[in-house]
Amino acid sequence: MKILVVGGGAREHALAWKLGREPGVTDVLCAPGNAGTGASAGCSLDVSDPAAILALAEAEAIDLTVVGPELPLALGVRDLFASHGQLLFGPSRAGAQLESSKAFAKNFMHRHGVPTARFRVCDTVGDALEAVSGAAFGFPVVVKADGLAAGKGVTVAPDRATAERAVRDAMVDGRFGSAGHRVVVEECLVGQEVSFFAICDGRTAVALPTAQDHKRVFDGDKGPNTGGMGAFAPSPLVTPDIEARIRQEVVEPVLEGFAAQGDPYLGFLYVGLMLTADGPRVIEFNVRLGDPEAQVVLPMVSDDLAPVFEAAARGALETSRLDGTGDPHVGVVLASGGYPGPYETGVPIDGLDTAAGLEGVLVFHAGTGVRDGSVVTTGGRVLTVVGRGADVAQAIDRAYAAEACITFARKQVRTDIGQKALPGR
Repeated sequence: MKILVVGGGAREHALAWKLGREPGVTDVLCAPGNAGTGASAGCSLDVSDPAAILALAEAEAIDLTVVGPELPLALGVRDLFASHGQLLFGPSRAGAQLESSKAFAKNFMHRHGVPTARFRVCDTVGDALEAVSGAAFGFPVVVKADGLAAGKGVTVAPDRATAERAVRDAMVDGRFGSAGHRVVVEECLVGQEVSFFAICDGRTAVALPTAQDHKRVFDGDKGPNTGGMGAFAPSPLVTPDIEARIRQEVVEPVLEGFAAQGDPYLGFLYVGLMLTADGPRVIEFNVRLGDPEAQVVLPMVSDDLAPVFEAAARGALETSRLDGTGDPHVGVVLASGGYPGPYETGVPIDGLDTAAGLEGVLVFHAGTGVRDGSVVTTGGRVLTVVGRGADVAQAIDRAYAAEACITFARKQVRTDIGQKALPGR
């Protein structure tokens, strides 16, 4: 089987790494790729152009396309592939609205009885300012840009002034472009966050290992939200009973809802949850694997994923579970100084081979490229180094030992990734 992995971040590097090791896979093409996926594996590709993705798949005689980022799914790449008889693992444009529109997702959950926070969809600045006044939800209150904002469109506002500023940033100043023309205001749930992942074929779902990520840029969950500064898996918070509730109360209603409207949901379903005193509540859906969660989840799966992806894409899963290692994995993101704000690119990176050579360590590239034979930074999140250990403490130690080997100017990391999983925390 020849597979195309669409995307160029660490999530896609992890997918290409996993699939490329499987005996039934003859070749993996990662496009546009990065310095870690290898020059022979990467090629130029605009992921915002579904027609270009289809053209590449046809030109390369691809058997299965696996989409990493959300944008091409939101733009209908699966629908286009289906109309040309090409196999792609990922939901339709309609299914992708679970991520591309917070308003759609909240209304979908309301219709299908999926537990989530109380909310209000606001189409005007006046509506939004009234919603964040404190009368409906109190404080803190959450303000979310409706559309895709690269993980940065959410503000947890502790007071009215902060909430009103978040509304104006999105709806008046256009901080998130068209994604902020509409906002969703909702109550702030209290509890611990976990991530649940499933591979769906429209009827059934196969669970991947659970994870927890660290979205804030600074230690202690301080500072602005980012695309993710690190993650660990599995989550010690997701017991068998909690997983059963997530499946019954969230995943099954989602699949049944899309099936009822004649558009079966095929692809990854990422459920971001808050474990509240009243049980699991959905914070958000993603229609692809998370990043950096994919980098710690995929190495835990010992079963081959290529045939599972293919079967799911055809709507014909034949397995109900995946085998994997129970060893904890901890992933630390190495970011450019200034991220998630402005940052410099083209900075040389040293120590990659040393880090990758350490026991129990994997290095996944994100914002990297090659210039004059050297690996340089090209993005805000540059690398994810992953440590595997017999316990969480060892996984943390290995990840940070690898992180210390890698140097580039103004490297930025959190120093507390995985601490939440330590016993007693």
